[in-house]
Amino acid sequence: MIVYDRWKIEYSEPLLPSSLKQAGFPTLLSLLLCQKGFDTAEKARDFLDSSFDSFEDPFLFKDMRAAVNRIRSAIIAKESVAVFGDYDVDGITATCLMTDCLARCGLSVVPYIPDRINEGYGLNREAVLKLYNQGVSLIVTVDCGITAEDEVTYAKSLGMDVIITDHHECQSQLPSCAAAIIDPKREDCSYPNKDLAGVGVALKLACALSTDYKKVLSLYSEWVAIGTIADVMELSPENRLLVKTGIEKISSSPSVGIAALLDKSGIGEKKISSTTIGFSIAPRINAAGRLGHAAIAYELLRCSDPEKANQLAEELCDLNRKRQQLETEIWEDATRLLTDFPAGNPIVLESPSWHPGVVGIAASRLAEQFSVPAIMICLKDGIGKGSCRSYGSFNIFEALSACSKYLISFGGHAQAAGLTVQEQQLPAFKTALTEYYNHHLPEEGAVLSCDLLITDPSLLTKENVQALDLLEPFGNGNPTPVFCISGAELCDVHPIGAGKHLRFRIKYNEKLLDCVYFSCTENQFGLHSGDLVDVAFHAKINEFNGTSSVQLQILSAKPHSPTELCEKLISDPSSVLWCCGDYCPSRADFISAWKNIKSITGSLGGDLPALLQHCPGDLPEEKYILTLLVWNELGLIESSQSDSVLNTAINRNRKVDLEESDLLSKLKSLNKERGADNV
Repeated sequence: MIVYDRWKIEYSEPLLPSSLKQAGFPTLLSLLLCQKGFDTAEKARDFLDSSFDSFEDPFLFKDMRAAVNRIRSAIIAKESVAVFGDYDVDGITATCLMTDCLARCGLSVVPYIPDRINEGYGLNREAVLKLYNQGVSLIVTVDCGITAEDEVTYAKSLGMDVIITDHHECQSQLPSCAAAIIDPKREDCSYPNKDLAGVGVALKLACALSTDYKKVLSLYSEWVAIGTIADVMELSPENRLLVKTGIEKISSSPSVGIAALLDKSGIGEKKISSTTIGFSIAPRINAAGRLGHAAIAYELLRCSDPEKANQLAEELCDLNRKRQQLETEIWEDATRLLTDFPAGNPIVLESPSWHPGVVGIAASRLAEQFSVPAIMICLKDGIGKGSCRSYGSFNIFEALSACSKYLISFGGHAQAAGLTVQEQQLPAFKTALTEYYNHHLPEEGAVLSCDLLITDPSLLTKENVQALDLLEPFGNGNPTPVFCISGAELCDVHPIGAGKHLRFRIKYNEKLLDCVYFSCTENQFGLHSGDLVDVAFHAKINEFNGTSSVQLQILSAKPHSPTELCEKLISDPSSVLWCCGDYCPSRADFISAWKNIKSITGSLGGDLPALLQHCPGDLPEEKYILTLLVWNELGLIESSQSDSVLNTAINRNRKVDLEESDLLSKLKSLNKERGADNV
């Protein structure tokens, strides 16, 4: 359960281009496409179809020609080549891809994925020497190597060449002895897609070694999709093409290893999506690397024997269950250590008993729980290896750069990074990090951005919700749409899943909607049947016992808050009137409000809280503000500022006819439109 510091709701009326509706796009999909800038049928189809036109030329990479020439020389000389990868999902899939590619080129290939526990991330001298003794004369890195100056120099001293393919941030000094460095983050690299995953960069090298880019993409699309989703890369047009192609391959004709993993994960015949990959496939592959068994995942992905694949897939599922248990134990231990931790400071904790492969997940949970960056460090023999997770807009990579004099090494991204530090330097590092954080406080913490405010629940039909699948793949840069409903009644709250999750319904505009809230207990929820609530959610189709229905997967829920809409009504009512049909005041509402204000002398209030003091207890605050706006329009109350009701006084000498109010007429029209396919 993520706790959000703020919800960002768009109250202005969404555009619904007639061209999209005329082209047959369902209403909900049309609204979201327009938000993304695809406001014509042609633009919408181009986005949804993900044309191969977005596939960029691999030779736009700096050093790509040098890399291809070196590999072709190795083919002619029949050299032994090593593919040196990483133990996360991106690294494992990239290792599979590059190993297969080079083997198809006729090379003798040695795959090498370092042991997370004993070797850590990236190239190391011991591994380089081991490969040298095996007769390897060329190392191709995937998803690592961009900071390996010393290791590449050492390899060169042994007579070995190193081709680096990576996608991580580059430091000022690139490995000077490398035969080629292929990384879109290089300052001198003109490749336009800076958001390729490590496996995406490996794909580009594979394409450069071929003449048929489409054939290469088709061959490796599963691995590219899995690695790109797992590494949370932004879904640029090219990445969207890569992921979509892979999902289609997994859906229609998965490889033996992927098919076994789908079966053992309980996915079976369920629809394959980016969510399936991100929450079912990737964690099982990742668990192998985290617990020091990356070879099992590598072997499964390249397996062609169904019986062996089933065995390996079961092993991955067992490792994932073990990972979950270790994660919970570490998180509970860290939570105990934080009892007296200063609130608001970045969290830096260390222990010799934590499993180094799991601390990153625990760090993510702590960052979300305490709304600050978190670093979890595993100590051994005076050396600490840590996993860092950011929070909000804080850039953890830049923070580590600023504190680098206390570190042995570090690397990563703005939101996640890793470090190595001497134990004796930890106090100084903690002090420096806290000081940096306090001078670079993020502008905001976790913000939940809602794409669309639902004011008519009839929009949430099976047809409309199913059509959202056309927006797949979802991910970074194309997130799953977030909808919100404001002012619904909470009903029938029940714990499920041994109390770890909740099921409930909300009643809105006389319509009951089924909801599920994962990873939220009753105590965390803190709301009860009968409460008025605001909910943010993904709209999904729930399949159960052979039937399907719309279900709201809740992301966050809170007591209903009318403040923001009331403020917008006061400042610019025309911009938000479209979503106020629910609050159209009746004659009885006007009478109730008048009873509360008729005896007031002077101004009704100078700010919103003062204004709302006179709101009748049984009248929604939004409805009360609308009664004042109607009276202000008709002159029954008069404002010292023509565009505001914050400073208003009652004009007792005036009689008004409510039927003369344009504002009230518009509200009534909105109410009449209820039940139609409108927002």
